[in-house]
Amino acid sequence: MHSSDLLTLLEHKRALFLTGGAGVGKTTLTRGLIALLERDAKKVARLASTGMAATLLGGQTLHSFFDLGICDNLEALERQGKLPLSKKLHKLIASMECIIIDEISMVSAEVLEMIRFRLLQAGFSGTVLAVGDFLQLPPVVRGGSVRFAFESESWARFGFETVTLRTVYRTSDEAFVQLLDAVRFCRIEAEEAAFLDRLVAPLPQDLRSYTLLFGRNDSARAHNEAQLELIDANELRYEAQVIRHELTCKEAEIERFFDDARVERVLRLKVGAPVLFTRNAWNYYNGERAVVVKCELNAVHVRKENGTIVKVEAVETLKSVWREVSEGGKQELREVPLFALSQLPLQLAFAITIHKSQGMSLLDLIVDTSEIFAPSQFYVALSRAITPTRLILTPPPRAWSRLAFVHPKALEFVRLTYTSL
Repeated sequence: MHSSDLLTLLEHKRALFLTGGAGVGKTTLTRGLIALLERDAKKVARLASTGMAATLLGGQTLHSFFDLGICDNLEALERQGKLPLSKKLHKLIASMECIIIDEISMVSAEVLEMIRFRLLQAGFSGTVLAVGDFLQLPPVVRGGSVRFAFESESWARFGFETVTLRTVYRTSDEAFVQLLDAVRFCRIEAEEAAFLDRLVAPLPQDLRSYTLLFGRNDSARAHNEAQLELIDANELRYEAQVIRHELTCKEAEIERFFDDARVERVLRLKVGAPVLFTRNAWNYYNGERAVVVKCELNAVHVRKENGTIVKVEAVETLKSVWREVSEGGKQELREVPLFALSQLPLQLAFAITIHKSQGMSLLDLIVDTSEIFAPSQFYVALSRAITPTRLILTPPPRAWSRLAFVHPKALEFVRLTYTSL
């Protein structure tokens, strides 16, 4: 499927749910759709439930765009006095011609109810595209049981037409694709367990050429610091620059954006240190590995696996918001910049969390199975790998069938979706 095909479907159906497993091109297709819409001067809201997912799409969180504050349901919205729609927000929502909700699996039923309520308040008449896989990371809720977006009445009222992408582009190993599919759907039988057993191996003595995937931030940070200390070379520190387009930006918002955007406030590097690219460009991709070979004042030279030397300079990551601006005596809505972070699009490659590996394709990967604690987390970790021949698993703390678990409601929904196509 091409982005133009998706655009045609969206114009006809008005509400689409774009889904499929990891590595099938959901993000690529979505970015292509955005480019087509913006080429035709269409107003597009690029939204997601988490700051990191929103930043990767170059957009905002759902709570920010729809002015939901810290509310997690309609009752809280009323208690916080946020139920009425301001004229400014009414105009903003009504002006949008397409609303994209990325990582829909992390949107709760209650949040989707609030979104539809806001759309009804504003008389929204555009199209809606929900993107994601309910067999990946679930909603994060404060107490109580998880209710997925598809469990809300609003899901049915949107009338989403499902578009399922099936071809995996991240790996060309067909046996591995079948294993990933089995893990995704919790079908771990003797054959799959034997495949996973073959991936278990002792950790190499020299871990510099591997990226370890951990479930927790502290583990990833500690491993990065320990491995960097082992390199006998001078350490250089590259501090990110903050460019404020509005002086009223709060420091707390900027700090939160650093984490969301996967931008290092201070990037510590040494010659010989392995790094991961955190952005896509014509000569590298998000998650591609390289080794630092030269450090300059404002740039770093790295050697990729194919031997190519790339000079890496700082890139800007922009935080913007939709605002009403005056142009030639007229008021119109535009996406205006708040601030930008300028930093090298790199991070140390010794370790990364499963959550922050979102969208990455990784070679020479080690998955720490002792820190798998959330539904579908094991599948997300495995599906970062480009090939099983360069993937190592640590010995599992329990049976593979218990490690590869998903939420039963998500599993039932996706199975029904697959059988209805």
